Amino acid sequence: MRVLPCSSLPILLLLLQPWETQLQFAGPRCRTGPLDLVFVIDSSRSVRPFEFETMRQFLVGLLRGLDLGPNATRVGVIQYSSQVQSVFRLGAFLRRDDMERAIRALVPLAQGTMTGLAIQYAMNVAFSVAEGARPPEARVPRVAVIVTDGRPQDRVAEVAAQARARGIEIYAVGVQRADVGSLRAMASPPLDEHVFLVESFDLIQEFGLQFQGRLCARDLCNGVDHGCEFQCVSEGLTYRCLCPEGRQLQADGKSCNRCREGHVDLVLLVDGSKSVRPQNFELVKRFVNQIVDFLDVSPEGTRVGLVQFSSRVRTEFPLGRYGTAAEVKQAVLEVEYMERGTMTGLALRHMVEHSFSEAQGARPRVLNVPRVGLVFTDGRSQDDISVWATRAKEEGIVMYAVGVGKAVEEELREIASEPSELHVSYSPDFSTMTHLLENLKGSICPEEGISAGTELRSPCECESLVEFQGRTLEALESLTQNLAQLTARLEDLENRLGTHK
Repeated sequence: MRVLPCSSLPILLLLLQPWETQLQFAGPRCRTGPLDLVFVIDSSRSVRPFEFETMRQFLVGLLRGLDLGPNATRVGVIQYSSQVQSVFRLGAFLRRDDMERAIRALVPLAQGTMTGLAIQYAMNVAFSVAEGARPPEARVPRVAVIVTDGRPQDRVAEVAAQARARGIEIYAVGVQRADVGSLRAMASPPLDEHVFLVESFDLIQEFGLQFQGRLCARDLCNGVDHGCEFQCVSEGLTYRCLCPEGRQLQADGKSCNRCREGHVDLVLLVDGSKSVRPQNFELVKRFVNQIVDFLDVSPEGTRVGLVQFSSRVRTEFPLGRYGTAAEVKQAVLEVEYMERGTMTGLALRHMVEHSFSEAQGARPRVLNVPRVGLVFTDGRSQDDISVWATRAKEEGIVMYAVGVGKAVEEELREIASEPSELHVSYSPDFSTMTHLLENLKGSICPEEGISAGTELRSPCECESLVEFQGRTLEALESLTQNLAQLTARLEDLENRLGTHK
């Protein structure tokens, strides 16, 4: 963005007004259905006056394209620098003129850039019922638009993940000097639809129009009971359901396939070393949850445990803790990044000695439940892996190795079971690793992979009881026949003894 001299500021303001008008009349105001929308605006000292004016006009232009009302879109605005200030809360104004007046009166805070603090405030305060948000049971979408011009001075990845886990959809808009990595760490997936880097006036307008278009696309999915298991997408006057990558839509057009028949004890070993970096660790957690999406997680079906390792090893949750996919996915989102070194050998030892123990929730070996370990790493191990990689396979654990970036192929092959082409996966970049999902599904998913044909039956199931009863009756019939034969022989012996007397 080119810096304008003071004498050019009136010209800039004149140029801004047509943009507001263009946004307002870009099309008819769409009926978005109920929506709680909070704008999180960076007003740190690095934001120059004319840049802040651009963000101010950006807000005013967007407001003019929204369907505002107590039962439609509610809007709140907060600004932040080293502290957070509520400009107006979700329930404060219902008239557009009142909102515009508050935005035009906004005075920048002009201090630091504590973006993580602002996200925390939005999550805990701005989207609270007390501030005017609709209660969670109302299932009203919650959307946060973060506009920033620089690198945050605090951590954003963890708190943004918590906000997304609470159902807040985050758009991250960066102005000129913004750090792209931080924007990606904050935004909701898919990133190409939620991350925008604004380098010129035209791009601000482009984001505003695209954002308004996406809100309009919510109409049908928000207005009907679509019943989609994973995601509903509006398409004109109709809608369709989507499934996560690696899963297919079923014949009912609403549900997604998953591993239904098999039983697996699955332990995931996730590399949390400093080379991964916070934003990539969030992508790893998202990847883990995509794996969980195609598993039939239950106490009787697939059990999932997660271990994170760096210079030490930490069990995030054991196999026996969670009984549903939703619980597992929530626990994954809450995992905090460890950083430090890469002790893969230590992690393998922990998995063999602890993670697959019955005390940690693994099922007894007599039940013949497959045990699967999946190691996710991005670099060379700082300790020896050979002993415990071999030991894991000797213990009957089917091992998979997923490498990203600078992961070492020889180590991946040493960790993985044979044949390596079925048990080793690699992606050059964290953002492109979702293509590995289908390969993992074909291997881990019980009806398709390692436990195909494995039968785990409870002795209390009806079919088992009938089978037991049938076998018992057969045994009793055989015993009765044997007793009858023995009785006949005894009678014959008694007769012979009587004859001799």
